[in-house]
Amino acid sequence: MTTAASLPILDLSDFTSGTPAQREAFVTRLRETAHHVGFFYLTGLGIPPAQVEELVQTARAFFALPPAQKQAIHMANSPHFRGYTRAGDEITRGERDWREQLDIGAERALWAGATEPWQRLQGPNQWPSQLPALRTVALDWQDRLTNVARQLLRALALALGQPEDHFNDAFAGAPMLHTKVIHYPGRAPGASRQGVGPHKDSGCLTLLLQDTEAGLQVLEREGPGEPRWIDVPPLPGTVVINLGEVLEILTQGYLRATMHRVISPASGMSRLSVAYFISPRLEVSLDPIALPPALAAQARGVDADPLNPMVPHTGRNLLKGRLRSHPEVARRFYADIA
Repeated sequence: MTTAASLPILDLSDFTSGTPAQREAFVTRLRETAHHVGFFYLTGLGIPPAQVEELVQTARAFFALPPAQKQAIHMANSPHFRGYTRAGDEITRGERDWREQLDIGAERALWAGATEPWQRLQGPNQWPSQLPALRTVALDWQDRLTNVARQLLRALALALGQPEDHFNDAFAGAPMLHTKVIHYPGRAPGASRQGVGPHKDSGCLTLLLQDTEAGLQVLEREGPGEPRWIDVPPLPGTVVINLGEVLEILTQGYLRATMHRVISPASGMSRLSVAYFISPRLEVSLDPIALPPALAAQARGVDADPLNPMVPHTGRNLLKGRLRSHPEVARRFYADIA
């Protein structure tokens, strides 16, 4: 298993403010990376370091609250899968994840006249009354990364031989935004090391901020030999980008949604991260992208995983993942379909 930073590092400023040659080089490298690995570090975000530090410190303050105060906003109160989850309450591939977390989305009203189960994903967040700053800090971070994600989508469109605005309509107005503020406590010797089990993300793009403790691993499938897990250690000034199932479906597997996991830190240690996910609007069902012939010839097809069937409709694809991961919410608010 590798321990050095082995993923590519891309600089977004090459695309957003670089010369035409720098933009072209960024798009080319993005295409190659998204096709072969599906994971990379991104720098040049244009986010002040002070805002990153404020987010990390506010997250630590939340997890330091007494258990009863965190439980007061437990996810089981929310049909929108928003709120706090204790370590061991989320399930990945049938096993419990040893992490506590706060799930946040865009602050939106309930879906008017909702008739489809996936429309229940839209709604308000839950916030701890003891830490009012968390709402402002977390939503500001979400807004910042939404701007970064929109730039990446423009670059990805070009990388796929499409007009730069190819994804604009699908993400216009009210795209599905989801932020997880995550704390991985240390596990005792001999206990399960599953911080979060092997999985692919069900959305479009994931942007992950890591603090200082390692634990993220990516399944490397390219190259000679059997697939292997490689470490993705934190790098200051970066976020880690990975592609979700939506992009794998749309490109018939030319772009790769890569399996990844998190290993729990050792006893006495802890790990903090903030994961941001963006998907098209809930009602959007996207058609496959007509790739240029040279790219289409390299499309691998969509991975068939009986434990994780993928569908092109945004709301249905996201809901099936939430129901599987959060059985308590499923029982309480989705008994009609679960």
